[in-house]
Amino acid sequence: MAEESGQEKTEEPSSKRLEDARKKGQVVRSRELNTFVLLILSAFIVQKLGAQMGQDLLEMMRSQFHLSREAIFDPHTPLIHFKRLMFDGALLIAPLLLALLIAAIIAPLALGGWVFSWQSIAPNLEKLDPVKGLARLFAVRGLVELFKALLKFLLIFVVALGLFKHFSHELMKLSAEPLEQAALHGFDLVGLCFLLLSASLVVVAAVDVPYQLWEHNKKLKMTLQEIKDEMKESEGSPEVKGRLRRMQMEMAKNRMMTEVPKADVIVTNPSHYAVALKYEPNSASAPKLVAKGVDLMAAQIRSIAIGAKVPLLASPPLARALYYSTDLNKEIPQGLYLAVAQVLAYVYQLKAARQNHWAEPMPPREIKVPEEFKQGR
Repeated sequence: MAEESGQEKTEEPSSKRLEDARKKGQVVRSRELNTFVLLILSAFIVQKLGAQMGQDLLEMMRSQFHLSREAIFDPHTPLIHFKRLMFDGALLIAPLLLALLIAAIIAPLALGGWVFSWQSIAPNLEKLDPVKGLARLFAVRGLVELFKALLKFLLIFVVALGLFKHFSHELMKLSAEPLEQAALHGFDLVGLCFLLLSASLVVVAAVDVPYQLWEHNKKLKMTLQEIKDEMKESEGSPEVKGRLRRMQMEMAKNRMMTEVPKADVIVTNPSHYAVALKYEPNSASAPKLVAKGVDLMAAQIRSIAIGAKVPLLASPPLARALYYSTDLNKEIPQGLYLAVAQVLAYVYQLKAARQNHWAEPMPPREIKVPEEFKQGR
């Protein structure tokens, strides 16, 4: 995708990109590190248990290869001895096999951790494409693998040559030792040489691990467009978010409009602002603002209020103060108690006059609003 868009992958992979790659089984792995751990652990076991394993091997050969004339000519006895020999041999190398099994499980976890992915083991016909195979062979990765192979060959050759020169005299003396002593001594020498040869591969592992980390990070790097697309995917596109926001506002507006007929009074600007107040005389709470709007919204509130016969009172300073200081379905601030009390007193007088067919009272001319609430002019 980056090549098609012409953009370079210059951005570090995001956490989502890393998690998606992990789900696909794309984690950091170093075969050289795995090989080094397996060999060094095997060499350590052989070095520590070599003498004991040699002694057990001699005892096994004495017990299983010493047969009487009758046993040799018995058709069933050799098979029995063979089965016993196989069982004893398995027990002899069991510690080594167990250590190798543990190393084979733990070594890959050192870099990428434990991961299981069906996608990584699913058939992929692209891997069988000979053209792409040749491309991978002559790519940078192929050259790196060639370099590592040459490095391993040179290391093993140099170390083996040095070990041969160092232990050649001691190896020659094995022929002069008794058989049992020579076998045990030989096991010690083999274990030591195996350990030193395995230890030399730490150089290859030290080169391969940083390279694998770098290559894995390079593969997962992203272009700026991929970063933007991922953000849109995770957070939602601006168009969808805008549409959802408009729907939410419309729903909130509809709920607010249903509260207008239940209000006690609508305080207006008189044309730009409209605020609906509701008060429960039997409750201990202050009056609440149940609807508010400006311009077209204010006109709709006034229209619904007129249809529901809710009183309207023009008080520009108070309308603006209530609009900016109070949220929907919240009680009015304490500083506006006196001003709103004047409005409610007028509303109750108006309702009483209409019920008893009295002359309607005059609306309050000057409603004092504290200076701190005179904003939004």
